Amino acid sequence: MNGNWVKTVLLIIILGSFLLLEACGNGKNAAAWRPGKALAKEKIKVGVIYMTDPLTETSGYSYAHEMGIREMQERLGLKDEQIITKIHVQDTDAEGIESAMRDCIAREANIIIATSWGYMDACEKLAIEFPHVVFAHASGYKYNSTNFTNYFGRIYQARYLSGIAAGLKTKTGKVGYVAAMGKDSSEVTGGLNAFALGVESVNSKAKIHVRITYSWFDPMEEANAARFLIAADCDVIAQHCDTPFPMTEAEKAGVWGLGYNSDMSKEAPNAVISSVLWNWGAYYTFLVQSVMDGTFTAEPYFGGISEGLVDITPPNMLVAAPGTAEAIEEARNRMINKSFNVFDGILETNDGRTIGEAGLTLADSEITGNMNWYYRNVVESLGF
Repeated sequence: MNGNWVKTVLLIIILGSFLLLEACGNGKNAAAWRPGKALAKEKIKVGVIYMTDPLTETSGYSYAHEMGIREMQERLGLKDEQIITKIHVQDTDAEGIESAMRDCIAREANIIIATSWGYMDACEKLAIEFPHVVFAHASGYKYNSTNFTNYFGRIYQARYLSGIAAGLKTKTGKVGYVAAMGKDSSEVTGGLNAFALGVESVNSKAKIHVRITYSWFDPMEEANAARFLIAADCDVIAQHCDTPFPMTEAEKAGVWGLGYNSDMSKEAPNAVISSVLWNWGAYYTFLVQSVMDGTFTAEPYFGGISEGLVDITPPNMLVAAPGTAEAIEEARNRMINKSFNVFDGILETNDGRTIGEAGLTLADSEITGNMNWYYRNVVESLGF
């Protein structure tokens, strides 16, 4: 047999194998995403990873994300079979997280949406292994230059507005705050400090008493924290945690509350003044549309009130103090026109230090990544 002919045959086999791998192997199927290339709508398949089951919830963190996924699906016209949902994936279970993502990819998902902080490292790892899949991670800080991005937003803007509602409502001058994590978590602390600034803007004598559960999702401890704060004479309860239990505890005790993630007035209509909202549909529509258009980049996304990503529900006028809606709208308009950004000028911590500079505002990176202090009107309580 001619040696050159043999080489030619071998070359054809190798080339064919390479093309087959490119088409089918390692998650690189016919519906694979490629940088700078548009992907037809009918080829889009989105895998969404949740800590809980949002289909059984009426409020809270996963529920808010699910509402955003549904909004995206409706706005872009995706079919139900183009959405793969993974539920009860605990963000402390590294093996379970990776398994859930791999299963989505095996089912030809070309976009993975990872909704919890603890999913970040799995995204980082699998983005290398599957370069033709887009990974989007909520609330984290890791990303790469091609197919792994993170997304979050200026929730501190909405927190400030809810602080106005709390400051105007409290009669005891004590406002409770159920926090998932302590001051070492900038995500939680940034929101709490913004809330505290909002309270102070309308009630300079009020104090914010924080109780920490050390868990993003713990219904029992969230309820316990709320009861502890109510027993300490807090007559308004705010929260940065996943379930509506702090609000339902507030209603049981005849006090008031500010919900989080989604509208929690459904669970506690006689207590909830307003709820801080994540409108995740704004980002999910942007993300999937960019993949369809071929314009996706891994640059982190950080939206706010102006982009429609965060907001608060209109104050419940049966519960809110007089003038609440007007005070919130005035501050909200200043945020939109960029004349006010919450963490402006020199800020005093509750241990006597100062942060920031006159005439300047803290950068988003500082607020979300390096805020390990509490504002001057925050009183710390030991967690559980």
